[in-house]
Amino acid sequence: MKTLGIIPARFASTRFPGKPLIDLGGKTMIQRVYEQVAKAELDKIIIATDDMRIVAHAKSIGAEYCLTSELHQSGTDRCAEVSTQFPDFDLVINIQGDEPFIDPAQINLVKSALLKPNAQISTLVKKIDTNEELFNVNSPKVILNQNLEALYFSRQTIPYLRNIDKTNWLTSHVFYKHIGIYGFQKDILLALSKLQPHALELAENLEQLRWLAFGYSISTEITTLETMAIDSPEDVEKIKKVYPF
Repeated sequence: MKTLGIIPARFASTRFPGKPLIDLGGKTMIQRVYEQVAKAELDKIIIATDDMRIVAHAKSIGAEYCLTSELHQSGTDRCAEVSTQFPDFDLVINIQGDEPFIDPAQINLVKSALLKPNAQISTLVKKIDTNEELFNVNSPKVILNQNLEALYFSRQTIPYLRNIDKTNWLTSHVFYKHIGIYGFQKDILLALSKLQPHALELAENLEQLRWLAFGYSISTEITTLETMAIDSPEDVEKIKKVYPF
C-alpha cells in the first residue's frame, strides 16, 4: 500500500501571519518540517498550500507541492483535495506544518496504526505526566477503549474521577493527551471531507469529534515522544530552548 504524506501550510494566520516561512536558524519552518518528514517511511511528500509565496519557497527547496483552494476550513479538507490528484495511493498521513522538529518515528507509528485490521483513521496519544498538562484546556485529552480506539476527545480532563481529590488524579488513573497527527485510508478521508460540522465538534472546537459522531473509528498508538508546535511568535523562543539553532 502506497503512503502519501501531506503537509498543509497556510500563509494566512490570525495569531502568526506568514508562519510557514519564518526563519529558524537559517531554514524556514516549513523546510524543517519537510526535511523531518522526508526521513519517515512515506512514498511521496506534498506541501499543500493556497499561497504562491509558499509555492515559490517549496520550489526553491526542491519540495513537491500542490496549490489548493483558499476555501478549505481545515487541513483535513486540504489533504482530501490533494489526495484526489494521486489515485495510486491508498494511505494519507496529515503532518502538521508547524512542528519543525517532528520525529519521523511518530509518522511511522501513525502509519503502523493505520495498517491495523479495519483501521479507518489513526492518530497518536501520549501519557500525561504533570498536573499542569492534565488540567490545561489547550491540550486535548482522549479516552480509549480496550482496543486502543478513541472513545472521546475533550479539552477538559477526562474521565472525571469522582470522589478523588484532583491533586491525586495522576496517581489514581492513566490519562492521555492527543498528539495531532492523523493517518487516513484515502476513501475514508474523502468521505470525511463531505461531512457537515457536528454539535460536539462545535462545542469543543475539535474536528475529530465530527468523525466519531458520524460513526467512524479512530485507532491510536501510544507514543513517548513529545511534540512542540509553533502557534505564536512567543513559541519560537520556547522551542529555541529545546532545539538550539
